Amino acid sequence: MVTIAVAIAGFGGVGRAAADLLLTRRDRYLQVYGADVRLVAVCGSRSGLADPDGLEAEHLDALEEGLTGPKFIETSAADILIEAGPSDFRTGGPGLSYIQPSLAAGRDTIVISKGALVHSGVKLRALAETSGAMLKISGAAAAALPTIDLLEHSLKGCQVLEIEGILNATTNYLLDAMMSQGLSFNEALGRAQAGGFAEADPRNDTEGWDTAAKLLIIANFGLDAGLVMEDLSVEGIQSVTKERITAWRSEGLVPKLVGHLANVKGKFRASVGIRALPISDPLARLRGKNKAIRIITDAMGETIAMGSGTEPLSTAAAALKDLEHILAARVRPVPVPRASP
Repeated sequence: MVTIAVAIAGFGGVGRAAADLLLTRRDRYLQVYGADVRLVAVCGSRSGLADPDGLEAEHLDALEEGLTGPKFIETSAADILIEAGPSDFRTGGPGLSYIQPSLAAGRDTIVISKGALVHSGVKLRALAETSGAMLKISGAAAAALPTIDLLEHSLKGCQVLEIEGILNATTNYLLDAMMSQGLSFNEALGRAQAGGFAEADPRNDTEGWDTAAKLLIIANFGLDAGLVMEDLSVEGIQSVTKERITAWRSEGLVPKLVGHLANVKGKFRASVGIRALPISDPLARLRGKNKAIRIITDAMGETIAMGSGTEPLSTAAAALKDLEHILAARVRPVPVPRASP
């Protein structure tokens, strides 16, 4: 049996969900991988907690002021870092200050926030390759929706010709409400905010930047596309009017905010914008807070994945899927005995 120490930086809703889920799965890690996985440190922006013998769920409501920052994570001697802090793709912070030294130290790192991956993805990948650390990003690339997994595993060896993704749950919910209930953008947004489905400041979602960030991560980490945010044309949904909704409805079309990536003679071109899809298109049938991705390849044709999950649990689960990939690579799985005939 091997002991694996895990630290979590960023202890908001997603970080706390990741901690709770990890603690409930410790028996699974022991049985499947022979690994005693211990949560040895957690921290938010101002406070944290650490114990080399492992924290339990009842400890997590009593964080101590001042226990935070990259040095705090380093002192914890964690083998794996889960970074789940807030995200700013314009600066990479605050996650970049945790991710960069973690990878440099050879610590396997699971990234949930998108900002650092958009801002410094090329540098972080190179750093991981140099140090031998594993860098996993499922939680940042549409979370519960399998995106990177499809490219790295299911479609391995194929040439990707085109990707279309409905990657933001908030905008899909808003457009769906506008179409099905005849609401204006502001009316739909007000209801979404009142129901907790939209942020108090929803501009990253409604102006298309969250979709753009996820598309960029999928393109660069899944296809090595080498794109930067300035390469993308980005349009949001804030200008959609009732009149446009009425026109689309009369034409049998359904508006969706779509991230689009095309391989044109070996060069990738990317954009985010509203597409009015025919009702026969599977993506047009995506309701509420669901997300979807369509990948077209040379040899396997068209692959579509759709899904959603309750947040923040589904994003936490995506990060812990990455944890299991790391355990499978770093720790020899325990053979499961076959039943006698």
